[in-house]
Amino acid sequence: MTIRRVLIFAPILLIVVLLQSYFWVPTYEQQTRGNPARLAEYIAGSIGDASLLNPILTADSASSNIQDFVFEGLIDRDEQLRFRGRLAKSWEVFEEAFFYVNPSASIPGLGKADPQTLAAFVKDAQKKNHATDPGLKNSLKRITEISVLPPSTFSVTRPFKDPNTDTQETIEIRVAAPARIKLVLNGVDPDLFQNLSHLLGKNYFESFHGKDYLSSPSQHGKEKLPAYAEELLPATEHNPILLFHLRPGVRFHDGHTVEADDVKFTYEAIMNPKNLSPRISDYEPVKTVQVVDPLTVKIVYKRLYSPAIGTWGMGILPQHLLNSKALEKEALGLGKDLKTFSMRQSTFNRRPIGSGPFKFREWKSDQYITLDRFDDYWEGPPNYQRYVFRIIPDLLTQEMEFYAGTIDSYGVQPHQVKRLEKDPKFQSFAGTAFGYTYIGYNMRRKPFDDPRVRRALGMAIDVDKIIQYVLYGQGEQITGPFVKQTDYYNHHIQPLPYDPKGALKLLAAAGWQRNKDGWLEKNGRRFKFTLITNSGNDLRKAILAIAQNAWKQIGIDVRTDLLEWSVFIQERVNKADFDALILGWQMGIEPDLYQIWHSSQTHPYQLNFVNFKNQEADDLIIKIRQEYTHDRQVEYSHRLHEIIAKEQPYTFLYVGKWTAVLDKRIVIKDVDDAGNIRYEKIKPTQTGNYAFYFNKWIKLPKAPNFMDEG
Repeated sequence: MTIRRVLIFAPILLIVVLLQSYFWVPTYEQQTRGNPARLAEYIAGSIGDASLLNPILTADSASSNIQDFVFEGLIDRDEQLRFRGRLAKSWEVFEEAFFYVNPSASIPGLGKADPQTLAAFVKDAQKKNHATDPGLKNSLKRITEISVLPPSTFSVTRPFKDPNTDTQETIEIRVAAPARIKLVLNGVDPDLFQNLSHLLGKNYFESFHGKDYLSSPSQHGKEKLPAYAEELLPATEHNPILLFHLRPGVRFHDGHTVEADDVKFTYEAIMNPKNLSPRISDYEPVKTVQVVDPLTVKIVYKRLYSPAIGTWGMGILPQHLLNSKALEKEALGLGKDLKTFSMRQSTFNRRPIGSGPFKFREWKSDQYITLDRFDDYWEGPPNYQRYVFRIIPDLLTQEMEFYAGTIDSYGVQPHQVKRLEKDPKFQSFAGTAFGYTYIGYNMRRKPFDDPRVRRALGMAIDVDKIIQYVLYGQGEQITGPFVKQTDYYNHHIQPLPYDPKGALKLLAAAGWQRNKDGWLEKNGRRFKFTLITNSGNDLRKAILAIAQNAWKQIGIDVRTDLLEWSVFIQERVNKADFDALILGWQMGIEPDLYQIWHSSQTHPYQLNFVNFKNQEADDLIIKIRQEYTHDRQVEYSHRLHEIIAKEQPYTFLYVGKWTAVLDKRIVIKDVDDAGNIRYEKIKPTQTGNYAFYFNKWIKLPKAPNFMDEG
């Protein structure tokens, strides 16, 4: 009866809403007739508002959409997905590597060697170029400098908590480090020490025992020396380095010049625990950020980290507005406690200042955010004078406003694709999303801590029917966390079968049995929980109902709740206050999943909010981060995919196919050095990003003739 009632009354409701929308929304012609400036502003619609406008503090899509216009990173990717400079005009990637001289090791053809003799031996091998091993030959070619660092002595302190007495003490560790060989390479060589072992001996590095050079006056310190040795005196050390050269004369929206100090400050703000940045994991591998001069910044990593350069697409913050003195002044002005006041409480997050192509103008919560063109943007000002981000939670209203021209683009819903993708009034763009939709389970709470329960919940849902009837075929089923279009995705893993009977068997094995009323119980407690998602997304709302019904069919009492976007993110997701939720990830092309899946990322405001913890998965995530060889990354990614698919912290649902439509009057406007204007069609990049050249977009009073060709 319920389904029939929806089918009968939905068309009537639709007509009422359509009529209301038609009468109160002015047409595009009416807008421009009295206001030609409408041609110079781009209006986007969003189902949800931003949370904070600070790129180091947020990870939600609404905030990111605005931040990409207001802030600029050091680099980004071009149409072919190659890195290109933004605030950085150029950069260099190289490595400094170190290993301790091992006085107890015997080197083939040399025997035991002092530091100077050892350095000369490596130089001689490099000069003669007689190495037969191709890996060694390649590593020796990469070395540009070889030097000896003399022995050193120093002391460090470490906190120690006695598990027996629960007392805290400070342990002193004394280090008498032997001489060290420093190698500078013209690139990063992850196989350097493996290859050098062919020259220095198979066990040269392995037989170096750092604990032999450590001592402690404390008994507890003596017991911990082997563990401290790994930290303080590793036999070998890779230090990849990025050297960025910034563009001169680039300015923030308040006129201050963007300099290397701002880059260093942004890094330090991310790493400051008071700020609770979800980006910490991207920058934890950094050892130091050094300002070489106002336009040069040197970033040294403490270990191999293959995604390093991509992380510097992060928007750079103005340190003069957010440093400790500025925050202290703001806290005093607001009457806030200086000890607890952090960047998260700053009014900057509601009135941001960056160096991107648009500058902030106004934010009315749950209504709109407006940005003005930044005329001093280093690459030249955008063609649009204003960007307006309107919050329109109802997709039907968005659709009607698009038809009337009060918003300039529309994300076509699956049931509309066939009708709109070939509509001659619009230009359309389509592709497969770089991401996926899922149901996530809070594994801190019972019974979601049991993998049998999570698997059973997934087996009770018919994902094929979701794709067929909710997405109208505009999607594909997925099994794991990697982008399906990349080779990191393991295509050998089969989706969970739709098998309600099998789900009940798994639940029975986990101790859940049906009572006389048909509900599942364990130890006298009914299996019940609440499934939540954000309002304004009809697809997720439909999945909410389908999942609820599917689980009720097998005896699970499921409540559902729709929450406004900012409340959903800030109060429930960021604070891990949920049983289960429906959400989606937009992914990049890199296989680095540390932020979402590593066990260290389960705290408030971090992205592993389902609390997934698996030691082998952690190890693989680190290996992927430190691996520079594509085939090995693929191998590790496939195994990680297997583990996550087996554990089922998410019920992986689908990757959607998307279609977006724009008015044909929106085109790319280019002006050459002679002032000649040329208009071109908008074309997407390899990833389907049709807004890549947004700064060159403009809306014309009439579509040019070429828009009707082909």
